[in-house]
Amino acid sequence: MINLSINLLEIPAYQLHWFDYIGYFGSFLTSITFIPQVYKAWKTKSVGDLSIWMISIVVLSTMVWLVYAFAIASGPVIVANTVVFILSLILIYFKYRFKR
Repeated sequence: MINLSINLLEIPAYQLHWFDYIGYFGSFLTSITFIPQVYKAWKTKSVGDLSIWMISIVVLSTMVWLVYAFAIASGPVIVANTVVFILSLILIYFKYRFKR
């Protein structure tokens, strides 16, 4: 049987491993999920169908994830949640800016 387990305590912090690349790829995919919505809201100046509650929950959840990510020094989680946090704040801004 092949042992794929890795002791994270034995890996220097500056060294990237295959699981870091998976994490950054997942981070990239998570980060781009809001881009089409932000672009559409900006282009159409229409955000009436967006739920302020959903966006607020996303903002809160990314803040919690960021606290956790900084505590464990997880680059992929920090990157993904920072981008989603910023895009969510932009959507909240659009929600109030484009209010009709």
